[in-house]
Amino acid sequence: MGLRSTEKAGGVATPSPSTHGSGIIAGATAGATLLLLLLVATAAILIRRRRNKKKREAEEDGIASEDDEDGEPMLEIGMETGPRRFPYHELVEATRNFAEEEKLGQGGFGAVYRGNLKALGLPVAIKRFSKDSSMQGKKEYASEIKVISRLGHRNLVQLIGWCHGRNELLLIYELMPNRSLDIHLHGNGTFLTWPMRMKIVLGVGSGLLYLHEEWEQCVIHRDIKPSNVMLDESFGAKLGDFGLARFIDHAVGMQTMTAVSGTPGYVDPECMITGRASAESDVYSFGVLLLEVACGRRPLSLLQNKAENGGLFRLVDWVWELYGRVALLDAADERLNGDYDKVEVERVMVVGLWCAHPDPSARPSMRAAMAVLQSKETLELIS
Repeated sequence: MGLRSTEKAGGVATPSPSTHGSGIIAGATAGATLLLLLLVATAAILIRRRRNKKKREAEEDGIASEDDEDGEPMLEIGMETGPRRFPYHELVEATRNFAEEEKLGQGGFGAVYRGNLKALGLPVAIKRFSKDSSMQGKKEYASEIKVISRLGHRNLVQLIGWCHGRNELLLIYELMPNRSLDIHLHGNGTFLTWPMRMKIVLGVGSGLLYLHEEWEQCVIHRDIKPSNVMLDESFGAKLGDFGLARFIDHAVGMQTMTAVSGTPGYVDPECMITGRASAESDVYSFGVLLLEVACGRRPLSLLQNKAENGGLFRLVDWVWELYGRVALLDAADERLNGDYDKVEVERVMVVGLWCAHPDPSARPSMRAAMAVLQSKETLELIS
């Protein structure tokens, strides 16, 4: 006879070994399934919480719901590599609650403070956007992170990090001990000798050459001026403030903006009319900067005689006039008291006029401009 599934033992039916094993397997399978379901549910909850947290942070930031003028989501600024996001309380501590004594300057969208980040053990400059920043201010904040965090050059200011929370927008940069070029040219800063000025213009030019030609895309700065040229401890120049900067493919070469941006006196006149920004419009601004450094005068200023030239002094027009009279050195900064290399000063001025030529097609590339500035050969004046 065959095997029986149970046998009598004291009148009690006892399960066979095969039945016992099946029960264990079934129980284990059910337990494993339950554990797997719990793990999946836990993971789903964590992912959802993380997404909700990011959404809340983005909503608190007040910048996630808007796209920039190039149609790129502004929330993507948090996905860049390199600079990192800092907790708000660390920046409050670093600046002693944004004490007035730590303020380095005031800009169009907020103030800049000196700070000391204990986490990194280094001094920094913290740009604090106004709490009621307009959408343009928020766009500049997002653009600055998006652009400069992808770049790296000795003549560009390094962005260390950012913070957006509690209705605050803050950017953290390396501290530039000698602040901006504008302070020394037109303020109460250090007197700049000609060798110092030459070093500065070559530094700015080197940074612009990198932006225009040496990176994977052409980067148009759109706001080149002395207040955006920062100086390190040895008065080496670094270009900063990339709030208006845009990426353009090298093959495209030009981009139409929704609004003309920049600072009067430095903006390419054609850009004012067409609204198109290009490497050539940056070159124009660089030319104005060269003339300003060599002459020590702002690009636009009011004349005492309001009947003359509409009451407005235009640096580019003035230097063009002296150039036509073969009296270019008469435009050199009087504070230099003639203590300069005349060939170098003339070279800087001529390249400045070349870059600020009214016809964009007649302007040099940054590579050509730098080649002439760095040349030791006799300069052949432009026609």
